[in-house]
Amino acid sequence: MTQDTARLDAVMTAAPVIPVLVVEEAAQAVPMARALVRGGLPAIEITLRTPAALDAIRAVAAEVEGAIPGAGTVLDATQYDAAAEAGARFVVSPGATERLLAAAGGNVPLLPGAATASEVMRLLEVGYTRLKLFPAEAAGGVALLKSLAAPLPQARFCPTGGITAATAPAYLALPNVACVGGSWIATPQAIASGDWDGIAARAAAAAALGAR
Repeated sequence: MTQDTARLDAVMTAAPVIPVLVVEEAAQAVPMARALVRGGLPAIEITLRTPAALDAIRAVAAEVEGAIPGAGTVLDATQYDAAAEAGARFVVSPGATERLLAAAGGNVPLLPGAATASEVMRLLEVGYTRLKLFPAEAAGGVALLKSLAAPLPQARFCPTGGITAATAPAYLALPNVACVGGSWIATPQAIASGDWDGIAARAAAAAALGAR
């Protein structure tokens, strides 16, 4: 049980924001992903919250040059294996269980979630240093991350949950934050309406947050 930090670092440093996406129709996935890549956000997390999610990941992996498709809201080994088979290049979970960590010894790196110092410590003990802080805002946000930095300097985070375009810069300024996850760039409404230009524009604005 170990984490592929090199591959996760490539994902987490590809852009300052990883869009967190809910895709209702697989046909929407390719134009959505192309808009995100055009705006400068190649790593995209398609959450397994809809029946179309795996087909959406499969389509992006096959058809969108420059995209780094990932699967989010992965809760167990079965979902992990399905995401890997669909072509996900990273997998994100809101937490961590023994069975999920055991399954994640495969070819697709796992970014597990943690919300407390004890959860971070447990993941560090088993070799996981790249973590998702979730739910970021509800768990303590920027203040919590500042508090974790000194005693747990090995951990680097992608905080996700309640973060907006306005609050993202405060997170990105922290030394233990590699990127943030956000749903504001491509909301379900924007995806459903085919607002690809709007998504690309918000992606470009999000990509510019990394200039510091």
